[in-house]
Amino acid sequence: MERLTRENSGLTENLPIKVIQFGEGNFLRAFVDYLIDKLNKEAEFDAGVAVVQPINAGLVEMLNEQDGLYNLFMRGVKGGKEIQEKRTISCIQKSLNPYDDYSAYLNLATEKELQFLISNTTEAGISFDGNDKFEKVPHNSFPAKVTALLWKRFQHFKGDPAKGLTIIPCELINHNADNLKKIILDYVELWDLGKDFRGWIENSNSFHNTLVDRIVPGYPRAEIEEYQNQLEFEDKLIVTAEVFLLWVIEGGRELKEKIPFHKIDENVLIVDDIQPYRTRKVRILNGAHTTMVPFAILSGKETVKETVDDDFTGKFVKNAIFEEINPTLDLAEEELDSFASEVLDRFRNPFIKHQLASIALNSVSKFKVRVLPSLLEFQKRKSTLPTRLTFAFACLIRFYKGEWKGEKLPVQDDAQIIDSFSKIWENSNFESVAGEVLKKEEYWGQELTAVPGLKDLVAVALKELEEKGVEEGFRSFREKTQLKS
Repeated sequence: MERLTRENSGLTENLPIKVIQFGEGNFLRAFVDYLIDKLNKEAEFDAGVAVVQPINAGLVEMLNEQDGLYNLFMRGVKGGKEIQEKRTISCIQKSLNPYDDYSAYLNLATEKELQFLISNTTEAGISFDGNDKFEKVPHNSFPAKVTALLWKRFQHFKGDPAKGLTIIPCELINHNADNLKKIILDYVELWDLGKDFRGWIENSNSFHNTLVDRIVPGYPRAEIEEYQNQLEFEDKLIVTAEVFLLWVIEGGRELKEKIPFHKIDENVLIVDDIQPYRTRKVRILNGAHTTMVPFAILSGKETVKETVDDDFTGKFVKNAIFEEINPTLDLAEEELDSFASEVLDRFRNPFIKHQLASIALNSVSKFKVRVLPSLLEFQKRKSTLPTRLTFAFACLIRFYKGEWKGEKLPVQDDAQIIDSFSKIWENSNFESVAGEVLKKEEYWGQELTAVPGLKDLVAVALKELEEKGVEEGFRSFREKTQLKS
């Protein structure tokens, strides 16, 4: 089969470089490039992308062999219906490896129509390396490379304020753009690039914090023949993704005018403050995951889909979200319920086999960040504890015993935490176990024994779990505690 290229595919459009993209991996190609491609075809955005490989090893050579083209397969559940879509992405116009040719990379700064810089260099990418010297290239860190690029643009266009860039990082850290800007300014100082350049960075470039959300399994190695048989040309860069997509970008009217997202039917929000949306994602999506894992594994389930499809475990997870998590959040109820429904659709995706054991890693720290705030906020607002989140907490504690009905459990955590739980579980008194775990301030950020009624309820849940199993234990727990949620 002939390799996919622009010549044989007929996708020969020549787009001006408006976007520099740091990162050529599966996520950006299934997320940002998909959206840019859609903007080009449906909203006359007319934006070409220049991809920069952020580390020495990567896919740039393969991208160039296919003239920047690849196929994106999107599969999932939307509104309860299975969706399958295929799209050939053609917005990437050139791909560069700065470790091979740093001058070619810097020359991107001279592109007249360049407006945007977008990145996803992993959480570790936005970091400062004091060993990065101005004259020593290629620079090691991503922010150092960006600083050098901006310096080149500043010089080339003689500090023209109209030539500043809109910088939109997609790394999965909070305040990603704020952090990137700070580090760039640290390099300006380290390299002594002057107050004029610093002023241009601060006043002529805009930095936008973001929240991104899409599951991207990537290259379907195990099913490649099935995918390749749907194509006319060989594609070594096939990428798969779920149907759901969310991009929340901090910005205002000016950003909305620069990127006409309103002209395409995609879940992209430009808002004044992304923090409520970050909290929504962490509490609902991530929180539901963390709530379900020990509970579902103890119930005999293996995957997320199996959990939400089951009458008992599915109802438990759904009610935990709608009745106990959503009421603790401050966005509009309709918006929260809509997002929660989308989350459950994603959990039911038959094309992604999400093993519960694979998301059990570091469940204690995940519970602290993702679930405990909902539990405590519920107690604060309702003056009672949430039934399912409290029971899920007991399931977490029981999970860390490491065995269930003679079978080993997939506990994955720091050795010190596992050893601590092992010692706690040497005591067969459920009240003592609950008390010892809840007073671990280093786990929860506070002593949870101070939360009214929590220790006693967790102890009851542990006893019911042990004696009656998960399903009957939960029913008995509700009856004995008479919790209302």
